[in-house]
Amino acid sequence: MKVILLQDVKGSGKKGELVDVSDGYARNFLLPRKLAKEANAQAMNELKNAEEAKEFRRKAELETAQKTAQIIEGKSVKLTATAGQGGKLFGSVTAKEIAEAIKKQFGVDVDKRKIELPGDIKAFGTYECEVRLHQSVTAKVYAVVGE
Repeated sequence: MKVILLQDVKGSGKKGELVDVSDGYARNFLLPRKLAKEANAQAMNELKNAEEAKEFRRKAELETAQKTAQIIEGKSVKLTATAGQGGKLFGSVTAKEIAEAIKKQFGVDVDKRKIELPGDIKAFGTYECEVRLHQSVTAKVYAVVGE
């Protein structure tokens, strides 16, 4: 019997997969526990539509990431910080501050968790940061820290 899994089932498959299982296993275990539904024409059509919607969302996310990368690629983000003697900062510049500066200067939202810093930024200067916008899309941004 062909069924569409509604949840991950150990030994059978992952959620949303179409699998072929024995009739008894489907009738006595999967269907009563709402772990699967029978793969009739309506269920197959729903599965196909769900996969198409997922693919559409994936493409839209990639396009958005590419547009954002074009906007910020190679640009410099200016940050200000207070420092003591010798140019050492009080604290350090964080990814959150860089993300806020990108939003303020370029009008682009970037998640702070996607910004990879070269290390702790504890002095004035220019630092190269990598922004991972998508699995296959990255952009380099220069953080210029000044007084």
